[in-house]
Amino acid sequence: MQGNEHVTASQSHRGFPWRQVIGLILSLALTIIAWWVALVLTLPLMVTLTIIVSLACIQAFIQLFMFMHFTEAVAPWIQIVGMVFGVFTAFAVVAGSIWIMWYSL
Repeated sequence: MQGNEHVTASQSHRGFPWRQVIGLILSLALTIIAWWVALVLTLPLMVTLTIIVSLACIQAFIQLFMFMHFTEAVAPWIQIVGMVFGVFTAFAVVAGSIWIMWYSL
């Protein structure tokens, strides 16, 4: 609590949460764009997948900075360790799912 020693609870929770509203609107817009690309456009499969994965990565970063307060840590290394663990977990789940689906055919 080095930088927040003199901040009271009433000071830290005042005002309208504009960051969260903007993050929600951006996340919804990216989801709608991904839906539109997948269902409306007639692009080749690899182009569609590339666009959807790109939009998903952008949305993940928006959620990290808008909702998960990624830049507000007391010890930044804790968040780096958490991010590495989260990425590892995500890849393990995706790779495990693909592996199970591949050998279930």
